[in-house]
Amino acid sequence: MKKYLILFIILTATNLFASAPDTLWTRTYGGTEGDEGWSAQQTSDSGFIITGYTNSFGAGNGDVYLIKTNSSGDTLWTRTFGGTSSDNAHSVQQTFDSGFIVAGSEGTGGVYLIKTNSSGDTLWTKTYGGNDMNWGNSVQQTSDSGFIITGGTFSFGVGTPNYSNVYLIRTNFLGNTIWTKTYGGPYGDCGTSVQQTADGGFIITGTTLSVYGGVYLIKTNSSGDTVWTKTFGGTSTDCGYSVQQTFDSGFVVTGTTHPFGAGGGDVYLVKTNSLGDTLWTRTFGGTSSDVGYSVRQTQDSGFIITGYTSSFGISGNIYLIKTNSSGDTVWTKTFGGTTYAFGHSVQQTADGGFIIAGTTNSFGAGGGDVYLIRLGKETGVEEPSILDRGLANLDLKIVKDKISLSLPNNYYPNTLLTIYDLTGRPKETLYSGTLSKGDYTFTPNIHKSGVYFVRLTAVCHSDTERSEGEESNIITETKKLILVK
Repeated sequence: MKKYLILFIILTATNLFASAPDTLWTRTYGGTEGDEGWSAQQTSDSGFIITGYTNSFGAGNGDVYLIKTNSSGDTLWTRTFGGTSSDNAHSVQQTFDSGFIVAGSEGTGGVYLIKTNSSGDTLWTKTYGGNDMNWGNSVQQTSDSGFIITGGTFSFGVGTPNYSNVYLIRTNFLGNTIWTKTYGGPYGDCGTSVQQTADGGFIITGTTLSVYGGVYLIKTNSSGDTVWTKTFGGTSTDCGYSVQQTFDSGFVVTGTTHPFGAGGGDVYLVKTNSLGDTLWTRTFGGTSSDVGYSVRQTQDSGFIITGYTSSFGISGNIYLIKTNSSGDTVWTKTFGGTTYAFGHSVQQTADGGFIIAGTTNSFGAGGGDVYLIRLGKETGVEEPSILDRGLANLDLKIVKDKISLSLPNNYYPNTLLTIYDLTGRPKETLYSGTLSKGDYTFTPNIHKSGVYFVRLTAVCHSDTERSEGEESNIITETKKLILVK
């Protein structure tokens, strides 16, 4: 029988007057030539893994760059991968075996997938694609220990010459292809971000020139067959760069838009329901060019976005935007020196702070360096949660390997109980639907040890139907879950 050691810590409250967090430290990595950071993640040892590319080290002409740090950002080891042609990486994730998976582009024109152990030593590498140009932008490990990769391809699909299609590759745990899919029309499409969804399918965002509106959102089933597609934007070029499934089973996308906002290109944030229908959109920025490259939902149900701004700070700075759950700005920050800096990746850390990875030309060894910024928690006054105000008194606890939930009131429509991993990826939906007053027990079906978060979202009414004028008491609670087999 499986044994679980489970620790719960209440993490959430809605920030009403939250202020921007303080910078704890910054680090740069690289040599005297051009180096860039594109993806970072907090690892299970509280350190960080970063990937991008380097012109300073490796075989030459650009190589995949992998950097492992401790919790203070000090380098533990670095690795380079690739040959004498130009190779790069845009995505990294820690895998279930504590190693790492890296996706990017191989110099001869293939999607490049690299699997390492926890020390960064190569276990295997794979390339995918035909005789034309193909590239990988995003990789995630799937619930069966395989991998899903998205990017672009000129080799397959229906694209006319000189135009690409969205490329989706599904592999097993050894990187062997299970299936590939392409999406899009004849005039140029690319996938930039992919995530497995709670139903076992996949959500992809990217850019399309084949359909009116440039931000492309594609939902598939577990076999990669299209369930629905959506486009967002206006008549100019709009791009989607990052997507995540949200606690309510919908999706959030960030990118850039030109016809909306203050002008010159603005950060674009789109929130949808589970069917891809727009709930709201927001733009951020000034009169110059501003771009959102990465978005994550935060523990308080808001969103954190990083990218690039020419409108604020020193022209060409990293842009960090924190919003509430409705997409309204809570605070913004910029980072950088007298020359350019880009933020390519953001994640909330286990302690409630943030980590940003990108590129700077103002600091470091010169020529452009990998830039890592560590922030603390938000500061300011927090509005008490619904539990603290006495509007509900939920009892969520663990008995052996069971999650128990006691509901004191009569009617809880739209109840959602989901387990997420540290990257914010949904691992299992324990319940979705309507519950009434009573006691409930749920059994996790997760077979891997690790740190997870259990997220409860519900709408509480005192009666079986909402009375006219009655306030809808939205209950949200997140607790940390440590599973040890």
